[in-house]
Amino acid sequence: MIGVTIWFFAEAQGDKVMIGDARKGVAELRPEARYNQDAKLITQKFALGVDMINVIAEGGPFACTESPKAMALIDRFAWHMSNVEGVQQVITLPQIAKVIYAGYNEGNVRWRVIPRDSNLLRQSLQAIESDSGLIDSPECKAMPVQIFTTDHQATTIDRVVKAVEEFRVANKSYDVNFRVNRDKAVEAATAKGEEYRTDQANLRLATGNVGVMAAINDKVREVEHMMLYLLYAAVFVMCLLSFRSPLAALCITLPLVLVTELGHTLMVELGIGMKVNTLTVVALGVGIGVDYAIYIYARMAESMQSGRTLTEAYFGALKTTGIAIFYTALTLAAGVATWIWSDLKFQADMGVMLTFMFIVNMIAAIVFLPALCRWLLRPTERD
Repeated sequence: MIGVTIWFFAEAQGDKVMIGDARKGVAELRPEARYNQDAKLITQKFALGVDMINVIAEGGPFACTESPKAMALIDRFAWHMSNVEGVQQVITLPQIAKVIYAGYNEGNVRWRVIPRDSNLLRQSLQAIESDSGLIDSPECKAMPVQIFTTDHQATTIDRVVKAVEEFRVANKSYDVNFRVNRDKAVEAATAKGEEYRTDQANLRLATGNVGVMAAINDKVREVEHMMLYLLYAAVFVMCLLSFRSPLAALCITLPLVLVTELGHTLMVELGIGMKVNTLTVVALGVGIGVDYAIYIYARMAESMQSGRTLTEAYFGALKTTGIAIFYTALTLAAGVATWIWSDLKFQADMGVMLTFMFIVNMIAAIVFLPALCRWLLRPTERD
C-alpha cells in the first residue's frame, strides 16, 4: 500500500519534468560561472543575445526583389514573432529593405514600407551581401529570419516554436515539398520560354543554437518513454529467462519503475531538465539498481527451492546478500556524492541524482521486492 501511494505521488510529480533546459544560462555551468554571468549581462544591456533561432524563408528565384508579397509575408512573420514572450529581437531582410527605402525618401517614416515595385526593391537591397546572414546568395532563394531569445529554457523554446507553427498554419506558408515543387515549376516555365515567379514564402525550422536545442528536445520527448519501456522489457525478459517465472520477473521490474518515477520527481524538485545527457544517467541508475533486486531474489529463490518458506527465505537473504547489497550501495553512493562539490553544475546534479538512485534502489530491493513477492508469490509458496 505504501509503495502504491508513493508511486502515484511520483507519477504525478514526475510528469512535470521539463524536456530541455529548466534553468537560464548553460545548465552544465553554475549560475555564478563567468560565461553565464556574461551572457546574462549581454541579454540585459543589449537588444541582441547569445541565444538565437533562425527560421529559413524559402522563395522562388530572386524572391527578395521579384516578389513583394513574399517579402510582406516574411515581414508579417517577423512582427508576429517579435510579440511572442521570450523573444528579444527579430532581424529580417524586409526590415532592412524598409529602412533603406525610407532613407531614399528623406528618412520619412511614412516610406518605411516594402516597395511594391521590383526595381525599387532591388535598389533597396543592392548593398546587402550574403555575409550579412540575411540572404543566401544574389538569387535570394533563402532568407533567414534571425530571432534572438532571452534564454534557451525549455518553456521559451516551446513557446517560440509553437508561435512559428501557428503562423505557418494560419498563413499556409509550410510545404515539405516546396523546393521540389518549385524546381519542377521552374523547369516547366523554362521549357515554355516563360519566367517563373512565386509569391509564396516557405518558412522552415530552424538553425541557430536554439533551433538545434528545439530539435534535440523534440527527439528526447519522442524517445524518452520508449527507451525506458525497452529497458524495463529487457529486464523483464532476462529475469523471466533466468527464474522461469513471470511473477518473479514482475517482482524485480516493478521496483525499478517506482525508483525511476522518484528520480523524475527529484529532477522536478532540483530544476533539472530531461536532456540527452540526463536521460542516459537515469537509464544508468536503473541499470545498476536492478542488480540489487536480482541478488536478493536469487538468494530467496534458492532458499525456497530447498524447502524454506518465503519469510524464512527473505530473512536468510537479508543476513547474507542483503548486507553485501547495503555496503555496495553505500560505497557507490558515497563515491558519486563527492561530485556534488564539483565546479561543473551538471556533474554536481548528476552526483545528487545517482546518489539518490543508488540508495533508493537498495531500499526498494530490500523492502518493496519482498513485499511484492509476498503478495504475488505467497499463494503459490508454502509457509
